[in-house]
Amino acid sequence: MLKNNEIDEILITEEEIREKVFELGKKITRDYQDKDLVFIGVLRGAIIFMADLARAISIPMIFDFMAISSYGAATESSGVVRILKDLDETIAGKDVLVVEDIVDTGLTLDYLLRILKSRKPASLKVCTFLNKSARRKVKVKVDYLGFDIPNKFVVGYGLDYAGKFRNVPFVFTLNPEIYKGELK
Repeated sequence: MLKNNEIDEILITEEEIREKVFELGKKITRDYQDKDLVFIGVLRGAIIFMADLARAISIPMIFDFMAISSYGAATESSGVVRILKDLDETIAGKDVLVVEDIVDTGLTLDYLLRILKSRKPASLKVCTFLNKSARRKVKVKVDYLGFDIPNKFVVGYGLDYAGKFRNVPFVFTLNPEIYKGELK
């Protein structure tokens, strides 16, 4: 599955992820008790985190998904955000929790939150697996946080490079030889 020469550094282990997901699940269960929760996963990167997190939450919820693009096959956000798939459910009057894989510059999340707020949810919060605050260009509030990470390009546990490495159960940096010449 994964070749040793592809890994530069393991940043977050499978065990650390499991513990954090359990902790977040307990907090979200407590905070959304007796609420009409809509879990919105941002495709594709958040799907693995969202699935594990949903199993760690012990209250009913509705799943929905949005697909937004700002990366393409690159290792850095282009800053141009496009909606590739919109919600199937209406969120008016419901408590919405957006589940993200990573908050980097904040541009994509800010754009998404403005769209969702216009649809009049009862509440709108964000849960992200990874936070790269050193790269933030726009102030966005993260209500539930998995891990703060340094300004490194990471893959694994849902995050990809050119569509690969999403299924790796830990987070790591790629050997720079794999994407040499692409980083700015």
